[in-house]
Amino acid sequence: MTKLSVNINKIATLRNARGHNRPDLLQAARDCERFGAEGITVHPRPDERHVRYQDVRDLKQVVTTELNVEGNPTPDFLDLVREVRPEQVTLVPDAPDAITSNAGWDTIKHQVYLIGVVQELKALGCRVSIFLDPDPAMVKAAVATGTDRIELYTEAYASNYAADPAAALAPYRQAAELAQELGLGLNAGHDLDLENLAYLHQNLPGLAEVSIGHALICDALYLGLENTIQLYRRQLL
Repeated sequence: MTKLSVNINKIATLRNARGHNRPDLLQAARDCERFGAEGITVHPRPDERHVRYQDVRDLKQVVTTELNVEGNPTPDFLDLVREVRPEQVTLVPDAPDAITSNAGWDTIKHQVYLIGVVQELKALGCRVSIFLDPDPAMVKAAVATGTDRIELYTEAYASNYAADPAAALAPYRQAAELAQELGLGLNAGHDLDLENLAYLHQNLPGLAEVSIGHALICDALYLGLENTIQLYRRQLL
C-alpha cells in the first residue's frame, strides 16, 4: 500500500501570517497522524517563510510515524539534518527564492556532489530520496549516488492529466518501471490532488509514498482535515 505523507508547510504559512502560534503546527502534525497520515513532510527554506528550522527540531519529538524533511542540502540544512536525524531526507535542488520546488536534480552533472551527501545522510541513519524529473537518464544516474529512493516530480503529470491521463502518465510509468529494474524505491509528489491521485497510484508500479500538502490543505478548508486525509488515503487503496 502506498503511504500518504502530509506536507504541513501551508499550516506553518498560516501561523506565520499572524506571528503567534495559531494554528499550532505540532498539534496539526499530531492530528494528521491521528486522522490517518502515515508520515509528516516539511520543507524548511532558508528564509523560514513557512516551516522554521526550530519547527523541524520540535516535530522530531512529536511525530510518531515518519518525519520526511525536504530541502536543498546547503550547509545549514545539513547541520539541521545531522541534529534531527529524520527518518527520510528528500534532496530537492530548489533555489532560495523559489516559490515552490520546480525541477528535479541533474544526477549526471551533480553526481559526485550527491554521492557525498547521500553517503553522509545514510550514515546518520536517514533514508534518502532524490527529487527527479521523469527522465530515464536521470533515474539511471541516480543509482550511482547510492540513494535509497527517488521522488518523481509530478507537476507535469498534474498539469496534463485533464487533457489526456494516459499521455500525462506515460513518462512517469517509464521512469517507475526503470526504477524498479534498478532497485530504487519510488516516491512521488507535487500538485497531486483528489482528481489525479488515484490514476497515478493505479498505474505507477512500485509507488511507496506520496507527499501532498497544498491541495490537501486547500481541500481541508472545505471538507475538514480528518475527512480530507481519509479521502486522500482512499485514493491509495
